[in-house]
Amino acid sequence: MLLSQLFASCSSKPRKDSRKPNIVLILADDMGYGDVVAYNPSAKVKTPYIDKLASEGMAFTDAHSPSAVCTPTRYGILTGRYSWRTGLKKGVLWPWDGPLIEEERETLPKMLKTAGYRTAAIGKWHLGWNWPTQDNMPATENNGMEVDYSKSITGGPLAAGFDYYFGDDVPNFPPYTFIKNENVEVLPTVQKPKGLFGHSGAMAPGWTLEGVMPAITQKAVDYIEEAADKEQPFFLYFALTAPHTPIAPSEQFKRTSEAGAYGDFVQEVDWTVGQVMEVLEQKGIADNTIVVFTSDNGSPARNGENSSGPIASVIEDYGDRANGPWRGLKGDAWEGGHRVPFMVKWPGHVAPGEWNNGLVSSLDIMATVLDILGMDSKPDVSPDGVSLLEALKDNDAPVREHLVHHSHQGVFAIRKGAWKLILSPKSGGFSDGIFPDGYGIATDGQLYNLDRDPGEQDNLYGKYPEKVSELVKLLREIEG
Repeated sequence: MLLSQLFASCSSKPRKDSRKPNIVLILADDMGYGDVVAYNPSAKVKTPYIDKLASEGMAFTDAHSPSAVCTPTRYGILTGRYSWRTGLKKGVLWPWDGPLIEEERETLPKMLKTAGYRTAAIGKWHLGWNWPTQDNMPATENNGMEVDYSKSITGGPLAAGFDYYFGDDVPNFPPYTFIKNENVEVLPTVQKPKGLFGHSGAMAPGWTLEGVMPAITQKAVDYIEEAADKEQPFFLYFALTAPHTPIAPSEQFKRTSEAGAYGDFVQEVDWTVGQVMEVLEQKGIADNTIVVFTSDNGSPARNGENSSGPIASVIEDYGDRANGPWRGLKGDAWEGGHRVPFMVKWPGHVAPGEWNNGLVSSLDIMATVLDILGMDSKPDVSPDGVSLLEALKDNDAPVREHLVHHSHQGVFAIRKGAWKLILSPKSGGFSDGIFPDGYGIATDGQLYNLDRDPGEQDNLYGKYPEKVSELVKLLREIEG
């Protein structure tokens, strides 16, 4: 969706340029709305590079991830399709799970390859693989103990349409080693020490949690440097591993924020964004590159103690409201679970310093790119996405009339205009772990008017049954 704003030059038409733009999509991991100073001036962190990106492009205040947790959001971004339409009805993929993206599914990188783009994914994948095993049994049968790392690991980014991949799949899942394309870079010949954060499993000798972000950042910089010298346009999907657990900031960032290790890790994310922006400038391609920055869901707001910390502890310990003014945490159907920072820079096409208040989602990126490139629309291309071209023409024009939200535990919510319906008296996410006995909500669901009640405190479910019925009907129609 940020991409839609790509065209938003507000007061003037986009300039003519026959070159196809490069596209860099930076996806932070568990970074909340309030983790960016441009959105939250009282944040206990400093984010000068992300703030600069916002000032040089368009930032969205009512942007949402396709889900309130990781795997389904990544599926939604890369396919333009709600993940709850797959077999994953709640939660995320776990270690050794198979691919979630269907083999025949059209994806953003596949679409871009047909338009002449080179495509690369760097960083976190978390969409499953076909793990080869020595006993030919699924890797899930024995916790990956029989995985044969001498063989290719298929069903990952290359199968989804990327020409190149480098990353560690999931930073707190085995194997603890980098994967390049479809093979491990270093054989994981030792077991992860029990004292090191993450699920048990195989690890490459010398692996460190603190080394992941610098390594993938350097790979992203290297890729841009190499791609910039080619005539072919490129698409880089740069999925960060921070500030998700393990909260493991590099030494240069430790004790640099006012929000503990978590704040330090957020500032490392900002540095990474700065590295990407710097290499685009150095290679002289910034003016013809769309840069999108967003997050996969809201923050659980852990303080970083022992690479993790209790839910909401960064708020309690440091007064750092990682999700800004919004109620809730990662995984929740409330706004804090899925309302995220979302911004785009595209010189000459998006007016700098603009703020857009329309309802949008990163689910819309694929549909918007399709329009940007003038490609023919097809039913299987971003079936749930909405083109944002109207928002590009009018900064105040809402693009989406409605949007479906989906929580960690599979709770549905639907937004239409100012109205939001949650089909549960609970949050369906991380907040429920703090309040296992509930929130004193006596109705079967929750109904809020976000224009009058952005904090979702005044439940109108019992007062407006006709609005509840209207939204339930709409949701059922969308579900099909």
